[in-house]
Amino acid sequence: MDIIKFLEENMLSCFWKQSFGIDCMGCGMQRSIILLCKGEFVEAFKMYPPIYTLIIMFAFLGFHLKFDFNKGGKILIFLFSINALIILTNFILKIS
Repeated sequence: MDIIKFLEENMLSCFWKQSFGIDCMGCGMQRSIILLCKGEFVEAFKMYPPIYTLIIMFAFLGFHLKFDFNKGGKILIFLFSINALIILTNFILKIS
C-alpha cells in the first residue's frame, strides 16, 4: 500500500476541534506532513508554518543525543522558543 494514501486515509481527528469548534495549535500538522511527503513544500508551509522549524529542531535533537554537542542544550532551548513563538503566532492568526 502507498504510504501517502495510507496516511491520508488514517488521519487522527482533533479532539480540541471536536470539543470546542476551533483549531488547536497542532491542527494542520498531519496534512502538512502528507504534503511534504508528496513534495508540495510551499503548500506544506501554508498548511502549517512551523513544520520546517520543527523538523530542524527534531533533527538537531537527534544529532545532539548522538554526538552530545557542547552547547546543544542551549541551542535546543533557543529552537524550542522559536517554535513555540511560531506555533502561538500561527494559532492566534488562525482563530482571529
